[in-house]
Amino acid sequence: MKIDIIQADYQNSHHQQDIPFLLNEYAKDPMGGNSALDTEVYSNLVSHLAKLPHAFTVLAYVDGKPAGLANCFEGFSTFACKPLVNIHDMGVIASYRGMGLSQKLLEKVEEIANGKGCCKITLEVLTCNHVAKAAYQKFGFSDYELDPSAGSAVFWQKKL
Repeated sequence: MKIDIIQADYQNSHHQQDIPFLLNEYAKDPMGGNSALDTEVYSNLVSHLAKLPHAFTVLAYVDGKPAGLANCFEGFSTFACKPLVNIHDMGVIASYRGMGLSQKLLEKVEEIANGKGCCKITLEVLTCNHVAKAAYQKFGFSDYELDPSAGSAVFWQKKL
């Protein structure tokens, strides 16, 4: 079995197919919302990502087949006055789980973040996604808190 972890090239025709395929598989999973991507999103995702200079995607391949991805965006920490990387989407296809791909994806994201001089990597995870939480904790992630007495940060949203 051959595992390859690479930074996607948004101009590469294989990556242009693999990124929406992998994100769609994640979206169809209960931890990804249990619903396939809208066809417009599926068709236009990579071209829109390619327009964002602060976006990058890491892909996992097993024996040449797409198996997982991490869609990431560079942000900025005002408290550290340095860039940061947020992992916005992270998913491994069910049939490839248990192979350590999430750790390998995270290693590549960290390598890229270090290369950009980032002070941290952030992500959000559902409280009931115990498998993902265990993988993130194994890699060194933890709840974000400034002072334990103030509690942990909570990720909120308002749809527009």
